[in-house]
Amino acid sequence: MNRSIMLLAPALLAACVGTSTGSVREVVSIQSTGSAAPVVAHGGSTNSADVPSTRVSLDSPTDWAAAEAPILTNAVQLTFGRDWVRAGENYIDPWGKRVLFQGVPQPEAGKAPGDHYAMVLADLVTDAEGKPALANSWIISPKGSANTCGWFDPKDPNRIIFATTLVAPTASNSPGYQRGTGRYRWSFPPEMRIVSLDLTGRTKGSEIVPADLKTLVGDGSAYVAEGDLSADGRHLIYCSLATGQGDLYSLDLQTGETTPLVREPGYDGGPFFSPDSSRICFRSDRTGDGHLQLYVGDLGRTDDGRILGVQRVHQLTMGDTVNWGPFWHPTSTAMAYATSELGHQNYEVFLIDSARWTTETGMPMLRDGTTRVRVTHAAGADVLPAFSADGRRMIWTSKRGPENTSQVWLADFAMPAVFEPVRASVAPTATQPSNAGTGSPNHSP
Repeated sequence: MNRSIMLLAPALLAACVGTSTGSVREVVSIQSTGSAAPVVAHGGSTNSADVPSTRVSLDSPTDWAAAEAPILTNAVQLTFGRDWVRAGENYIDPWGKRVLFQGVPQPEAGKAPGDHYAMVLADLVTDAEGKPALANSWIISPKGSANTCGWFDPKDPNRIIFATTLVAPTASNSPGYQRGTGRYRWSFPPEMRIVSLDLTGRTKGSEIVPADLKTLVGDGSAYVAEGDLSADGRHLIYCSLATGQGDLYSLDLQTGETTPLVREPGYDGGPFFSPDSSRICFRSDRTGDGHLQLYVGDLGRTDDGRILGVQRVHQLTMGDTVNWGPFWHPTSTAMAYATSELGHQNYEVFLIDSARWTTETGMPMLRDGTTRVRVTHAAGADVLPAFSADGRRMIWTSKRGPENTSQVWLADFAMPAVFEPVRASVAPTATQPSNAGTGSPNHSP
């Protein structure tokens, strides 16, 4: 809904990050390429990432397609510069029928693009050539608002959840690359809150106004975004800057009770539930060394399933890199994420192990972070990876297209054998919610 803040990297999207004061916050210093690279907003929560235009390797589609096989095949571009100045932070619904993403629409001739990302819902269809494509793109956020971190309700196909300011934010500075300074800055408007939209009875393409949205959390006093729903639809996890730093919370949508999950010093954000909702992943700058690292936390629950808090936190990544936008694969122990391991001008998607299980003798075992595999190989940033509910497709934000702008891409995905499967393949239908949250009793990602 994968979201960064301090020390993120040039590849972030515009939402999923913020500051409780509404001011703009400097994030990371990078060698300027001489061209602007606006930030796009979740992936936790990062905005639809737009990145510096420097190209470093594998410019040819033939080259990167060969390098990415056999993990990624049949890659197709879903959004294009003719329609969107930039687009990203993309998710497929549990039924494989729609895609939710952030986008800045191309303006009318002679007009400047908008300052903020709109939340966009589109149908995922097959074109005349038999390839995946998007149709009927529908802006489902109010005009002028800033938006980020959209998500589908896993149980209700007519319910969308995302973060929005409802109206134009008051922050005076726009997020993005500051020409001449070589620094990236993000804005965290206090008006940002998490809302739900009921699509029942609405005509596709109809205008959405603030009154159509139901606020779930946030009151306009501090940035609240980066939300994700548990597999049963009961719990909403999110990031809040109410304390002046990024903290993680859980909202029980059945009882209305809020539970603190992670309140360590630093910005902890971009949380996602594991497929069986027994754990969460997130990214944090808590090390204080100018980098972002990935973490996983085990959730404690009551007998009736209510979340009590995080019982244990384990760090997955380390070193002088920026790692963000973690997202679990639904049928494996692997988690996808974006990293600066190959340079801040060329973020790439990697897979990392997050296995946790109990042996037949009852001994707890873990392999968090012990196995990593590179997924993308194109020149230009590849960030904010997510998977379809059956795990057979990966959708992500990339600048690999000829336009060299952040756009949405989709490919068939095959899990490397080095990562263990933990549940049977999921085969969602158009009429029945996915059962991707059902896990093996002795295995947890």
